[in-house]
Amino acid sequence: MMIKLNVKPDISSIDIPERIEETNIIYPLIEPFAYAKIYYEPKKSSIYYKVLEPSLSDSEKKLLRVLEEGIKELLFVKLSEIEDYRKVIGYLERLYNTLLKELSIKLSRKSYEKIFYYIFRDIYGYGKIEPLMRDPFIEDISCTGVGAPIYVIHRYFGNLETNITYESEDEILNTIEKFALRSKKYISYSEPLLDATLPDGSRVNATYSREITTRGPTFTIRKFKENPWTPIDLIRLGTSSPEILAFLWMAIEYKRNIIIIGGTSSGKTTFLNAISMFIPPNSKIVSIEDTREIKLYHKNWIPATVKYSSDKSKEIDMFILLKEAMRQNPDYLIVGEVRGIEAYVMFQAMASGHAALSTMHAESPESLIYRLTTPPINLSKSLVKLLDVSVTMAHYVSIGKNKRIVKRVDEIIDESKYNPIFFWDPSENIFKTSNVSYVFSKIQNEYGVPYDRLIKEFDVRRKLLTILSYYKISPETFSKIISLYYLRKDYILSYFGIS
Repeated sequence: MMIKLNVKPDISSIDIPERIEETNIIYPLIEPFAYAKIYYEPKKSSIYYKVLEPSLSDSEKKLLRVLEEGIKELLFVKLSEIEDYRKVIGYLERLYNTLLKELSIKLSRKSYEKIFYYIFRDIYGYGKIEPLMRDPFIEDISCTGVGAPIYVIHRYFGNLETNITYESEDEILNTIEKFALRSKKYISYSEPLLDATLPDGSRVNATYSREITTRGPTFTIRKFKENPWTPIDLIRLGTSSPEILAFLWMAIEYKRNIIIIGGTSSGKTTFLNAISMFIPPNSKIVSIEDTREIKLYHKNWIPATVKYSSDKSKEIDMFILLKEAMRQNPDYLIVGEVRGIEAYVMFQAMASGHAALSTMHAESPESLIYRLTTPPINLSKSLVKLLDVSVTMAHYVSIGKNKRIVKRVDEIIDESKYNPIFFWDPSENIFKTSNVSYVFSKIQNEYGVPYDRLIKEFDVRRKLLTILSYYKISPETFSKIISLYYLRKDYILSYFGIS
């Protein structure tokens, strides 16, 4: 028998009902065996997330345990290192059939497929949470201990309680040990903290013992989005507007320095990745991150990540990578997040004519400038003035809703003066603008481009982004359109009917 499993179902969006009481959505996770059901529970006035999987009889459960132990003994390759999951399915099914033959067991087609699904889920995947790992709309997965329900953060519905729980500490520990093994890290009772990156790019933090967390071992996974959001996605989700993105596109083309700020999980890196797609196609780009999250389609792009080591002499941190990046003379420098003295190197790069795009934890332009001018960063006022724009992100979560939004966009005039060029009005749920751009005036003075011409170009780009937001466009296709705009602007405008 040849089993077909689809761990990457084609679902780019789901239909959200207008009233949360009408929520009852089902979509595939691992076809045809695992599905997500998101529904409203009137008795608790809340929305829940349920993983639907095939049920097993007691005898099937017993056989599953025997088969899983037998397959683990027969394994002689690291399944996690096989990139094509279909090859894994074929390999596991061969071992599965070998054991069934040795044990003289014959199964019905239905039992055969159900049991194999769980073998695949538990041995190749991450066990109970594997369906959650396959959900493209889940951003975070959180386990707070034995007996507690797993919680997820859903792109459209925010925090949701699931029907998945771990019944023993050993069960959680086995999952955490699999995280450590696949991320090539070590965790034990003597070293009970794990901070790692899984092979798919997801970030995991885990605790191993009750000495650290009193409810026992815990973990949190921040899932990596395989296909990054584009500016078009941000418009469709209501995170930003065509006007804001057209302005940032202009700012990036003319090598303005931009820092995206906000709290934890406010969407800073997602927004940074999206606007980085506006960088001109032949520009030399160097990106530096703690963990690889940025994904671009530019050919002249050098991605670099920090290398941590227990031996500090062998560690390659953000500061070292930034100094090395300066020697490579990039047109654009993307820094995943600045926290300390590496900010000084980044601002020195700005002073040398390299455009910088980065993120930072701060709640407002005022707190951003305060962080930049006080220890441990301690930038001088002359360096702070090199920053052109700050974008403030916010994350709003309520029952049935999960929204990240650009709260405001400020032009930095000096260390104490800002121009809020765009801001979000929550009472009307619209983005408003001050209409007068200090950044455009700077571009006019530096590049000799008349202000009125900049305004006209801004309007053309606003129209293009608005039209593109009506289409389902992949990140790669969007990048090609932006590249063509720089190279053959008239063709792109004619193609999309823009005069």
